[in-house]
Amino acid sequence: MTQPRILFDRVWKKFHRGQMHDSLRDLIPAAVGRLLGRGPDQSELREGDFWAVKDLSFEVLPGQTLGIIGPNGSGKSTSLKLLTQILEPTRGYCVVAGRPGTLIEVSAGFHGDLTGRENVFLQGAIMGMSRADIQRKFDEIIEFSGVGESIDTPVKRYSSGMNARLGFAIAAHLEPDVLIIDEVLAVGDLSFQERAFGRVRELARSGIPVVMVSHQLDRIAELCTDAILLTQGVATARGSAADAITAYVKANDKSGLVPSNGPVHFNRMHLLQDVVASGSRFTLQVEGKIEKAVPETVEPVIVRLRSLSTGGIIFEAESKRLGLALPRLGPFTVLIDMQANVPAGSYMVELVSYDLFVGKVIGSARSVMLRVTDTGTSRGSVQLNAAMQLTEG
Repeated sequence: MTQPRILFDRVWKKFHRGQMHDSLRDLIPAAVGRLLGRGPDQSELREGDFWAVKDLSFEVLPGQTLGIIGPNGSGKSTSLKLLTQILEPTRGYCVVAGRPGTLIEVSAGFHGDLTGRENVFLQGAIMGMSRADIQRKFDEIIEFSGVGESIDTPVKRYSSGMNARLGFAIAAHLEPDVLIIDEVLAVGDLSFQERAFGRVRELARSGIPVVMVSHQLDRIAELCTDAILLTQGVATARGSAADAITAYVKANDKSGLVPSNGPVHFNRMHLLQDVVASGSRFTLQVEGKIEKAVPETVEPVIVRLRSLSTGGIIFEAESKRLGLALPRLGPFTVLIDMQANVPAGSYMVELVSYDLFVGKVIGSARSVMLRVTDTGTSRGSVQLNAAMQLTEG
């Protein structure tokens, strides 16, 4: 039996902007030309065409989870539609070997006049499950979805969240050979999102090949062994999830990060611990050089922490405010000690020099990723290291 895998081999996909033909004057000659074999090469661009995916190649084997990230319109959804054979490539080929499980538009196949129970069996059959498999999984699906009280009600009476939860529960219990996931981890309310993510984590760590598209970079960082950054259909970065995410954050940072061209040059920045428990301390080591006298208007070392779940900067500390005395000229090494008083998740640590007079960044270092793990002792948006003590019986 062929080993389960997902393969993209030099895949190109083109689309056409607007209408293909404005009039019969255009339509008839084009049709006749194709019949006589004199039409333009269908694998080449014609007027109004554009490449949605350009020369994209990757392979995902058992035990690997590939994340595909990028801005809207970068080709992520097109790539998944090619994998699921909704679309055919213009050039190259793609293969999904094994029984696929797809978490894409999870409630799209529901029939509104059928009950939740009937739609479970209908959706399961559409996805390739036998009736015996559906029956065996039925109770687990309903419990996971949380719609048990309404299971014999037509789904047209369901809220959009209930539909999404039931659709996800069906798709997430397929036991596939390979798994293809689109933006489905934001279904339902917050508690269901956490359960949905936990289920996807189980599937991804079960050893099957997984391809996952998401704008939730912290989810990509936690789940994926590898990642690709797509920009206008082209893979502009690939490697570890941290490498691809770093490239994405840099490409979309509006603060004007630039190579060091001011008085401070950063040679290297690295975390002494890149995975820490929430509330624990961690250390950042910075190596650099003072190339020339630092003006009073320049803040030479600023460290920032950026949340990958929101993209926003949640912390910033400046060397002058912290009383750091750098040498007037020459090399330096600085240790920055911080406490991860943040919830579990993935964060980017950034380092910049800033000129207050001109109001812009004048130097930066390559960002690094910090993973903060859950201690199981707290919940919320900050970590206050709470302790409880009984003083009276």
